[in-house]
Amino acid sequence: MDRRFSHALPYAAGMSDAGHPASLEGEDLETWAALATVLEWLPPALDGQLQRDVGLTHFEYGILYALANAPDRRLRMSVLAGYANSSLSRLSRAATRLEAKGLLQRTPDPSDGRYTLGILTAAGHRTFEQATPGHVETVHRLVLDRLTQPQRRQLRDISHRITRAIRADQGWQPPETA
Repeated sequence: MDRRFSHALPYAAGMSDAGHPASLEGEDLETWAALATVLEWLPPALDGQLQRDVGLTHFEYGILYALANAPDRRLRMSVLAGYANSSLSRLSRAATRLEAKGLLQRTPDPSDGRYTLGILTAAGHRTFEQATPGHVETVHRLVLDRLTQPQRRQLRDISHRITRAIRADQGWQPPETA
């Protein structure tokens, strides 16, 4: 057994209080290491492509995506933060960067001035459309094309199970297609 990571584990042996093994070993360690590596390597790969193509991070692209698919290309910032799984402060910093590039505009919500709307500008929509083909190609090349159709379904189901273990709400869901 490879014990290179045992120093990072909270217990060296035995059982934890929850009745689970107190260390990761064997297939459990291999499974966790594989997922942890994906979690570390995939975001910079997605950011890199988007930075090269249109000067955006994956997080910023996600904001543009949500707004491009929203009615009238506008959402309350609090709703957008929920879609982005983000704090309002992180979203605000990204919105400031997008505003500086002319891709997003913030304005008080006319129906309730306590809220702020994020509105995708025409330039933001053009940037989103310019970014999408390269992003889709990257997602296919790095993830989807590496899997069979049954594996894609398994990955989706596994991801949903993990997500539900983390939080009760479903998180962002793609818009329904007709």
